[in-house]
Amino acid sequence: MNEIRITGRKNPLLRQVRRLLNSRRERAEAGLFVADGTKLLQEAVRHWPGLETVILSDGVDAQIPEQLRVVRVPEDVMASISPMQTPQGALFLCRLPEKTEFVPQRGMLILDGIQDPGNLGTILRTADALQVPVALLEGCADAYSHKTVRASMGAVFRTPVVSTTWQEVKEACGKAGIPIAVTALTERAQDLRSAQLKQMAVVIGSEGQGVRQEILDDTDAELIIPMNPECESLNAAIAAAIVMWQMKQM
Repeated sequence: MNEIRITGRKNPLLRQVRRLLNSRRERAEAGLFVADGTKLLQEAVRHWPGLETVILSDGVDAQIPEQLRVVRVPEDVMASISPMQTPQGALFLCRLPEKTEFVPQRGMLILDGIQDPGNLGTILRTADALQVPVALLEGCADAYSHKTVRASMGAVFRTPVVSTTWQEVKEACGKAGIPIAVTALTERAQDLRSAQLKQMAVVIGSEGQGVRQEILDDTDAELIIPMNPECESLNAAIAAAIVMWQMKQM
């Protein structure tokens, strides 16, 4: 195993880790992202060909392929770079994937402006479990931020994340004959239990604003999740989970 030891907090590699953790632009420019935790590390070892460098605290063991670079650091140094209040003792750098082409599919989910990385990661985790294709539109959180990766519980390593634009989705679904529906709290929205979700692409909107008006004005159907009329709305990840579950029932 190619293992080295670093004890200085100002080491260039550790400085880069901090920048990658804190900046989406830095991740895009470097073509790298950072994730943390021993369990996620094992998911990356099994599923992610772009795993490049593993940083481990003293005393932490992990099954690492021989060809990978392993960096050992004291616990206080790990604490200085880890995004976790209680570090698990493992950080790792991965190469960002090549852009995945958007392919329209029936029974897929389109995310519009999901900005909370916890919500995004939870949606990706649920979609991975239910085998529902997902595409991210403009304004979504970074799928490769450490918060999203953690919330996804490794789903981003197993299922490719597709980013696209509304225009591309609209044109591609139109050519494929796939109707697009949106979840919306409107008077004309139909109960999603009566809709053929398996035949549609369904758009879930942002936590605060919902689906953009541009999309609302140009889709084939509006759907509503039946719930207590005293309840204003649902968390975006919960709404997405309900939609995906219903997709699998019909």
